[in-house]
Amino acid sequence: MSFFKKLFSTDKKETLDKGLEKSKTTFFSKLSKAVAGKSKVDDDVLDNLEEILVASDVGVNTTLKIITRIEKRVAEDKYLGTDELNQILREEIGALLSETNTGEATEFEIPKDKKPYVLMVVGVNGVGKTTTIGKLAFQFKKAGYKVVLGAADTFRAAAIDQLQVWADRVDVPIVRQNMGSDPASVAFDTLQSAVAQNADIVIIDTAGRLHNKVNLMNELTKVKRVMQKVVADAPHDVLLVLDGSTGQNAFEQAKQFTAATEVTSLAVTKLDGTAKGGVVIGISDQFQIPVKYIGVGEGIEDLQVFNKYEFVDSFFK
Repeated sequence: MSFFKKLFSTDKKETLDKGLEKSKTTFFSKLSKAVAGKSKVDDDVLDNLEEILVASDVGVNTTLKIITRIEKRVAEDKYLGTDELNQILREEIGALLSETNTGEATEFEIPKDKKPYVLMVVGVNGVGKTTTIGKLAFQFKKAGYKVVLGAADTFRAAAIDQLQVWADRVDVPIVRQNMGSDPASVAFDTLQSAVAQNADIVIIDTAGRLHNKVNLMNELTKVKRVMQKVVADAPHDVLLVLDGSTGQNAFEQAKQFTAATEVTSLAVTKLDGTAKGGVVIGISDQFQIPVKYIGVGEGIEDLQVFNKYEFVDSFFK
């Protein structure tokens, strides 16, 4: 099928395969039980498949879309064999994801007409937000861009120190103030510093708490407003980091954050340690916000751009 094409290098593809191993193994062991002793796809098989997709955290709405697509194919071909189910799933999920014109990147790139390109990162504590920023800084620097980090999560001293560790490790400049400082002031200083250094990309870390959506909304709005005094159309991208291993909780966080601020892209982390890799398919479909990056391992190289072709290929390999 034309949906699938080889885009990643062998190393990158192996990392992705390995990162999705747990999700894939769990999914297919359940699938083989569901079709055991059956030769054709019937209502029983479809009911079981629906349960498996929901249990893999694909999400109810996305699961129903996939089942509807498969039912249509069963109606067209009365004797659809269970041995073809894997290929049909791969094709229908591929087709579903290809309805969004995103998830086609193969490299870490930013638009050439925005300098500095301002990336604001949001997400609750514990999802791997700071680690994702560090790995992004590494990947962008490796791609030849000049990177500046801004430690605007001033609510926790640990967040500032952790970002400093990453800045030192990747060897990129960081702008920071003391814990409790005004996040907007840190963002403002970071952008001024980035402009002075002729940086290509600025990555701003922000506070990760959702206990009061109104406060979060106000804070992020203020950070944006103050940044625009330096770079008129900043931020160019608001990246929400979600922990893939939390499954449905990741959906809930996506809902909360998209209600609190405009989110323009997503990063789904920790996919290697979970059987809930299906969450990427559901989130990508339900929120119609592009999943840009996925974390498939703990190594510095294990943050990848999300490519839907390679993802579906690895999941259904």
